[in-house]
Amino acid sequence: MKPDFNKSADGLIPAIIQDSSTNRVLMLGYMNKEAFEKTSEKKLVTFFSRSKNRLWTKGEESGHFLKVKEIKIDCDDDTLLIKADPLGPICHTGQDTCFNEINAGTDFLLKLEKIILDRKANPSDQSYTSSLFKKGINKIAQKVGEEAVELVIEAKDNNEELFKNEAADLLYHYLILLSAKDFSLSDIIKVLETRHSAK
Repeated sequence: MKPDFNKSADGLIPAIIQDSSTNRVLMLGYMNKEAFEKTSEKKLVTFFSRSKNRLWTKGEESGHFLKVKEIKIDCDDDTLLIKADPLGPICHTGQDTCFNEINAGTDFLLKLEKIILDRKANPSDQSYTSSLFKKGINKIAQKVGEEAVELVIEAKDNNEELFKNEAADLLYHYLILLSAKDFSLSDIIKVLETRHSAK
């Protein structure tokens, strides 16, 4: 991938940022060669700020970083599409996107992932999810194990409601574990898709 930064007089090319899970367009920024290289290396979206006249990593002040999942380039090599996971609202106004949209897909699991990411990025003392992140990866992994065992136990009985509730508990804690490891459900789906296509 070789973006052509020489196509513009100022050496900047547009970078469209898209949520890797919901496919919502989050914002538009500009990158020079240095910003692109830093984004590729650090896996955090970094722009060249035209107003500050310097490199600017999105979230460096708010903590609402954009974690890079995939970078694509258009057919003319002068526009970037960056798929990322947002760690909180993107717009300086506090909105989910710079286009004043709610960043949520039609899939409830994607919405739940966003809630979990928000609890991770913006901890709350009243949030059970935040408390798990605070306790660390060992406690989160332990909870997944406990919920898996409880689901196995309920699978041997005939109480449908208890089984469904335990299955929901396991799925919820599994999503927290993925987030704690900086992965999303889409990453796991890609693994399954690769396995399927290899058969």
